[in-house]
Amino acid sequence: MRRLMLAILAVFWLVPAQAGGLGDMTDEERAAFRVEIRDYLLENPEVLMEAIAVLEQRQQQNQAGTDQEMVETNAAEIFDDGFSYVGGNPDGDITLVEFLDYRCTYCRKAHADVAELIRTDGNIRFVIKEFPILGEQATLASKLAVATLHKAGPDAYFKLNDFLMTFGGNLTPNNMNGILQKLGTDPEPILAYMDDDAVMGHIGKVNVLAQKLQITGTPTFVLGTEMLRGYVPLANMREVVAEVRRAKN
Repeated sequence: MRRLMLAILAVFWLVPAQAGGLGDMTDEERAAFRVEIRDYLLENPEVLMEAIAVLEQRQQQNQAGTDQEMVETNAAEIFDDGFSYVGGNPDGDITLVEFLDYRCTYCRKAHADVAELIRTDGNIRFVIKEFPILGEQATLASKLAVATLHKAGPDAYFKLNDFLMTFGGNLTPNNMNGILQKLGTDPEPILAYMDDDAVMGHIGKVNVLAQKLQITGTPTFVLGTEMLRGYVPLANMREVVAEVRRAKN
């Protein structure tokens, strides 16, 4: 409804008025003009749809420009912060960054697509930003993941990340112990480290970066200077990868 009202207002004020504009009309002329516009819109509602389409296109263009500026300004923190997980091909020609939450339905949906993209492409550097925003269980999962990264390294982290993306239950002290053992990781040092300031410091830095990038939902991807907000199907992701590579050459 808000978009519809914006479109109507745009039509009212952008249609060129006779005799120099609406401000030069008498009250009676202005009222008659508005009635005429209203009748026209009722008879031709497609005009409103066209106006909405133009408005949305302009908003998307403005957002793309803003996103590019934010990515360029914060590039070091996005692509090479020195503490986030780096996988895929560490020497890849482009970097894909994902802000994720383990309780996010669309992050889970994207998980297999991202894995397939990285596997089949072979030349993508992949960075994961732990960004839990969906409650206590999301934060607990990220704390477990970050503690695993810090204490057991990237390979153990990657296995846990893959597990958590398909895990359907709630995490508890007992099952976290069992999960880590199942994945071949010693749980004792990790569980003892989960409440360390360094763990929440890691997550906190990602939150600060997300605020700088105006990220409010997951998944959010950064690829080149583009930000992809929300789930992106594999075929579309491949198209963006190709576009980023073309732009580099």
